[in-house]
Amino acid sequence: MTLSLGQRLLGLWTDLVSLSQNRVPLLMGFRRVNSYMNVSVKADIFLGNHRDGRRIKKWRKMIGVGGSDWKHYVRRNPHVVKRRIRKGIPDCLRGLVWQLISGSRDLLLMNPGVYETLVIYETSASELEIIRDISRTFPSHIFFQQRHGPGQRSLYNVLKAYSVYDRDVGYVQGMGFLAGLLLLYMSEEDAFWLLVALLKGAVHAPMEGLYQAGLPLVQQYLYQFEKLVLEQMPQLGQHFIEEMINPSMYASQWFITVFSYSFPFHLTLRVWDVFLYEGIKVVFQVGLALLRFCHDELVKLPFEKLLHAFRNFPEEATDPDVLLPIAFTFKVSGRLEELEKEYQKKLEGSNASASTKRSHPLKLKTMSRIGSRALSNFTNSEK
Repeated sequence: MTLSLGQRLLGLWTDLVSLSQNRVPLLMGFRRVNSYMNVSVKADIFLGNHRDGRRIKKWRKMIGVGGSDWKHYVRRNPHVVKRRIRKGIPDCLRGLVWQLISGSRDLLLMNPGVYETLVIYETSASELEIIRDISRTFPSHIFFQQRHGPGQRSLYNVLKAYSVYDRDVGYVQGMGFLAGLLLLYMSEEDAFWLLVALLKGAVHAPMEGLYQAGLPLVQQYLYQFEKLVLEQMPQLGQHFIEEMINPSMYASQWFITVFSYSFPFHLTLRVWDVFLYEGIKVVFQVGLALLRFCHDELVKLPFEKLLHAFRNFPEEATDPDVLLPIAFTFKVSGRLEELEKEYQKKLEGSNASASTKRSHPLKLKTMSRIGSRALSNFTNSEK
């Protein structure tokens, strides 16, 4: 019997929802999940409740069958969509919604067969490097623990495909955490196109500069973040200067992995919900919120204890229902634009001076080390 278009779309919708629902146990696959989630959080994920049922119904109405109503709803009710995303996307719909808000679903539909070609028929100069790093990506999660198991194979395929798709960027350690997170909610092909959407800028500014040679976008973000800390929390910012603490020592992996490297998973998911919809400003807001929450303790600590504190934020500080409301109080969009222009102007001036008089060698050398320091952080601890 031939299925109508409506029946086929309904089937696709059912498959997508089922896929997302089947991913839920994967979220609980971390060995240390008990230290990451309190009882109420785990109960919400496994059992749900009446409130969640109402939320899911509202979200399904917003999305429509297979995402057919999404763009229309967003245009008509942008403030409602923003508010609901900030409250958290229902986990059973998260994978589909991420594809819709990132623009990756459109990329997938416009490029049939491309992912398969990249995986099967192309070769990458980064293949051995990817294989070496796979076991370091979410090593505490059961989905990625089995050597050459389905999780590691899928992760390899996505990273290899991207390294071929964009040979200028290729593969850089840290990209695996983005791809790994996406694979917990969607298929390989969907994860690949969402990675493309992020790095190439399907909706927001492209993020490929986080992974290009020298990590130029990381350097810009750290410059902006240091300025914001000084402006928003001057006492803490001055304390960091006195203790010779700069953001590359603690915040580089926040930007490179969008909080997917060393933070509790339930926080990571909520951050990604908002990040995919509102853009990179969310990473700045969450970073500032972490420092604001721990401000009174951090201003008392010397250098060594500060480094330890950055790796061990208190449990309450990483509760999304506590942290995100603080994050949203920071209005940073306009200031980020100003600081970007300021940074680019300083960078152009430094480059001009270096090419003519070789001036400021120490500062330029220090900036060039930020990239290697940022990447070395990934091998110093385990999620």
